[in-house]
Amino acid sequence: MRKDQPSLPTNRAFVIQLHADAQLERGDFKGRVEHIKSRQAAHFTSAEELLAFIAHTLRAQQAAEAVSDQMTKG
Repeated sequence: MRKDQPSLPTNRAFVIQLHADAQLERGDFKGRVEHIKSRQAAHFTSAEELLAFIAHTLRAQQAAEAVSDQMTKG
């Protein structure tokens, strides 16, 4: 990480909303997640689905930023 970058960048921010009936202590993990920057959202029914959405979204964002950087540099 560069010194000029924040340790918690806003482009890596997500909102996680848990369903009213979710019981995490019993492994009942369901709700909705939204990526703040792209506004992409998904419903999840497990921790694995939640983490998969986050990983996919961040990979796609990094790829888009890399293309944008290449275009800017010419």
